[in-house]
Amino acid sequence: MRMRRLRRIVVSLALLTLFLDKKELAASDPSPPPQPAQAPNVVLIVIDDLGWRDLGCYGSTFYKTPHIDQLAREGLRFTQFYAASPVCSPTRASILTGRYPVRVNITDWIPGRKDQPDRRLKRPAIRDALPLNELTIAEALQARGYITGHIGKWHLGGPGFLPQDQGFDVNIAGGANNVPFDYFAPYKNAQGQVMVGLEKSEAGEYLTDRLAREAEKFLDQYHDKPFFLYWPHYAVHRPLQAKPDVIAKYPNAPQAGRQSNPVYAAMIESVDDAVGRLVKKLDDLKLTEQTLVIFTSDNGGLATIDGGPTGATFNGPLREGKGYLYEGGIRVPCIMKWPGHIRPATTTDDISGTIDLFDTILEVTQPAAKRTPEQPSPPRDGVSLVPLFRGKKLPDRDLFWHYPHYSNQGGKPCSAIRHGDYKLIRHYENDRFELFNIATDISEHRNLVAEKPAIVRELSDKLAAWLKAVEAPMPTPNPHYRPNPPNQDGIITLPASTALIAGVQLRYEPLPHKATLGFWTNPDDIAIFDFTVEKPGRYTVEVLQGCGKGSGGAQVELVVGAEKLTFTVKDTGGFQNFEAIEVGTLTIAKAGRHTLKVIPKSKPGRAVMDLRQIVLKPLQ
Repeated sequence: MRMRRLRRIVVSLALLTLFLDKKELAASDPSPPPQPAQAPNVVLIVIDDLGWRDLGCYGSTFYKTPHIDQLAREGLRFTQFYAASPVCSPTRASILTGRYPVRVNITDWIPGRKDQPDRRLKRPAIRDALPLNELTIAEALQARGYITGHIGKWHLGGPGFLPQDQGFDVNIAGGANNVPFDYFAPYKNAQGQVMVGLEKSEAGEYLTDRLAREAEKFLDQYHDKPFFLYWPHYAVHRPLQAKPDVIAKYPNAPQAGRQSNPVYAAMIESVDDAVGRLVKKLDDLKLTEQTLVIFTSDNGGLATIDGGPTGATFNGPLREGKGYLYEGGIRVPCIMKWPGHIRPATTTDDISGTIDLFDTILEVTQPAAKRTPEQPSPPRDGVSLVPLFRGKKLPDRDLFWHYPHYSNQGGKPCSAIRHGDYKLIRHYENDRFELFNIATDISEHRNLVAEKPAIVRELSDKLAAWLKAVEAPMPTPNPHYRPNPPNQDGIITLPASTALIAGVQLRYEPLPHKATLGFWTNPDDIAIFDFTVEKPGRYTVEVLQGCGKGSGGAQVELVVGAEKLTFTVKDTGGFQNFEAIEVGTLTIAKAGRHTLKVIPKSKPGRAVMDLRQIVLKPLQ
């Protein structure tokens, strides 16, 4: 307790050290919005795993989100807003500190995925809690006299590192858990523990509704004081659980590759209802005019098999989803509403993200005459988004990501930089680069590395300099690497997800209806599989391939050491119409680790093929 009080005193002194000249502010902005008579309130809503297109106002026609859509009509909608990470804990750290997750060494969800023998690289260790010496936005606002409330998911540490240890006066439901104990009362886990603050509940109560009720109670209790309500919902994170009567509203015909999951839709509808309740409570308490409401998500939507047979959602036209540094994994919705300060029904395509929320909130919560350019040590990485409220543009800058981990969804260690219209991704398994023009290719279909070498060099240098500046921990070779071992019958299966890609356009597509190596439009691209042999000998080779109508006939060579095998790709009538084809035999003379290369020799059609897996079966 003494340390906590001392830390708050230090924060207060830091916030009061330097004053910004009011004349400088007026000179830079000749028509600033009127300042409120009293410090504005802030409500920050963070939905877990909500995809960029999971709202009506962002283009969904399946999910029903009238209240959030209304929030967008009454405020500012961001079209290029980014989470600081493709998974949850790092983004939450960025929201609370305004700093890149790598700076606090939380680059994966806590505690993270353990190293596996089938992974080429070993992950760097991460912290299991947000350090107490980090200045959180809650602590900064406490020093300004705000009541601070946390209602929902925390996932930034356990006892000693909980919301109440990081500047929050109120904590409901925030613990070390990354998922709810249950979405339905009594909110218990297998050990009989109940989520904090939810010990009393009504039978059948739904967690999203309960968190809405707790938010309403917080507003009722503290409406006569300036408050900061951080409201990070557990929804729509798995396990996918929703109220049966709401599920029944949606067609029960989920299909991979489209938004169609009725349970996920029902979860989103409950989130939307909760947002509607909070907005109404602000209206009822006559707080709307003096409250900045911010709505966003911690990462992209869960689109892989990790979310069920068809995935939880579909992020198209964005590529992939949660767990990946492609747009589907990091581009998220963001809406801000503040009547009298933000013009209604406006949008911005300025590039911004969760690292900017700290500075934005810090600026709006202090009147211009008293505003201080607060300087924590070390500094934050974000900028204030207040200029966008006034229709201005943000200064040009770069955004960075560092995810040196294997995600539960199949993502692999990588880093990225967004520079203007371009985004460069560096893959660490083989130091491969991908470059995309996001302005013209939002789906990240065309890798421009061969066409724009100067831009690749410029952005890779910028990324390398940033990684050095933030002392980014890197993945290292896995000394226990044992790829694709045989099963008990000696059969060796090489799934497409384990391939190392050498080339430009070829890629692994992880969505449930694909799970394939696709976009094999460049015949110079090759796929490389590592595998483990325990019993040397001859193996029959079976290829599970698909090929679009009229594109068959490609000649493909399989190479293992000095052994080679050539086969002709079969036209299966569709690239995702997979057929298992036995293509010959290979002799593997030694036990141990081997490499199989898939090398196209010709491409008569649009693409070589789609390749889902290769199976090596020992001959008796």
